[in-house]
Amino acid sequence: MNLLLIRLIIFAVLFFAGLKLYRMYREWKQDRDADDRQDASPGNPMVRCAWCKVHLPENDALREKGEWFCSPDHRDKYLAESSSEE
Repeated sequence: MNLLLIRLIIFAVLFFAGLKLYRMYREWKQDRDADDRQDASPGNPMVRCAWCKVHLPENDALREKGEWFCSPDHRDKYLAESSSEE
């Protein structure tokens, strides 16, 4: 009877340790997957460069005079062109 009780306790400890490890793994995997999806999150809208018409994430774009640009070079070209037209 004593041996059966000891085996039951060992089994319970191993079961709960395995359950704890599984939960830790699942949480780690969710965190890693969330980091991978962060770049494509819906909270990061896309904008179009006024010069070359390429779409890029808003947080990577430059904004000048109400227009979006993908690089300082395109911003300067667009502003130079628009000022020469005026």
